[in-house]
Amino acid sequence: MVKMAKRNTIQRQLVIAAVRFLADHPTAEEVYDRITMEYPDISKGTVYRNLNSLVESGLLSKVSVPSGADRFDHILARHYHIKCTECGKFMNVENFDYIPDMDEKVAAVTGYKMNHHDIVFSGICPECQKEMAERPVSEEVLGDDQN
Repeated sequence: MVKMAKRNTIQRQLVIAAVRFLADHPTAEEVYDRITMEYPDISKGTVYRNLNSLVESGLLSKVSVPSGADRFDHILARHYHIKCTECGKFMNVENFDYIPDMDEKVAAVTGYKMNHHDIVFSGICPECQKEMAERPVSEEVLGDDQN
């Protein structure tokens, strides 16, 4: 049976445009919020269905984030991501190539037939580190020994 091509509807175009505009790996909710700024009558279900359909058809990718909402990416080449544990900033790891032979190494150890790997690093971004360094030390941290 031949699979029917998905129609390129205005809703699909809006979803792709929103993901590209919100270039910081938006969540489905952020995509919906962006679209409803100009098209308030679009339903959340329509946006969510189109996001999933665009992922299935290979026009967007979905990044599963541990303990967070899935995020969507318009960059289709395999790459890594990093999330700030303080402010939630989520971005690509720049100047760091995807390591395809990692799949082979994990397959050799586990016996799995690998498809690919997704890695989301976590840490504290430079902006949050700076903010933390500039914060005054609270009395709770110092303890009661100061009296």
